[in-house]
Amino acid sequence: MIGGMKRDTKDNIQYYLLMAVPLFTIFLFSYLPLFGIVIAFQDYVAGKPFFGEGVTWVGFKWFREFVSSYYFPRILRNTLLLNGMNLLFGFCVPILFALVVNEIRGTKFKKFTQTVSYLPYFLSAVIVAGMIVNFISNDGIITRLLQALGFSAKSLNADPNAFPWIYTLTTIWKSFGWSSIIYLSTITAIDPGLYEAASVDGAGRLRKIWHITLPAMRALIVIQLILSIGNMLSSNTDLILLLYNSSTYKTADVIGTYVYRESLMGGKFSYGTASGLLMSILSFVLTWTANGISRKTTEFSMW
Repeated sequence: MIGGMKRDTKDNIQYYLLMAVPLFTIFLFSYLPLFGIVIAFQDYVAGKPFFGEGVTWVGFKWFREFVSSYYFPRILRNTLLLNGMNLLFGFCVPILFALVVNEIRGTKFKKFTQTVSYLPYFLSAVIVAGMIVNFISNDGIITRLLQALGFSAKSLNADPNAFPWIYTLTTIWKSFGWSSIIYLSTITAIDPGLYEAASVDGAGRLRKIWHITLPAMRALIVIQLILSIGNMLSSNTDLILLLYNSSTYKTADVIGTYVYRESLMGGKFSYGTASGLLMSILSFVLTWTANGISRKTTEFSMW
């Protein structure tokens, strides 16, 4: 057995060397900093050590302060609302887009469609936010279009009721093309013989999609849904920070933006760590629950 492992290592040494760099990066930036979780239970001041003299342990003080905060109900509601809208309206878009792209027969047009859909993903959040803010300003193209259609549109930048839709549509537009890649790869792996047999039986495109394509994608769809449910308490904080302002705090302020202001801007590092740890635990509980329900109802699960 040891000899087999040595031969395997020798035969695949190039692949192991390629894996070494990303694995080291993940360990350095993702796992090693987990040591800092201890400050969630301390009254930590920047520059002080995590252990030793001068460290003040406060137990669950910061957890209680975060949950009992005046803003907690609002930021929790906004976080669930924004992620719920993104899940409701955005989860199916990459799936539908992958199905549509798969039905395109022209190779050049198919590649063009895919390339155009991928481009927004590679745009910086700063660029995307700048575009959207200009589009929804008083003289922006979207505002003028709404006015031309007969709506009494004003600057959507300061409308708290419009922010959830602006954020949701922007997020969908930016990510749906890239998210569809994983579904397209699954579709291309389906045995062409199944489609040929269905054609012989007289099945049209819609019946092929319903009875062949979607069942082949079901396991992937379920896993992606589980992950999306697990991320219900997290948001695209960077994009929200660039889009929101004091006028839209009512519907735009989420857990990530609130913690950013309190911890990084306000210097309450223990408070921010405690809130982040609590949200991570709750996200794990959501993922575990969704996975258990999926395992019992669909027979597909992550573990």
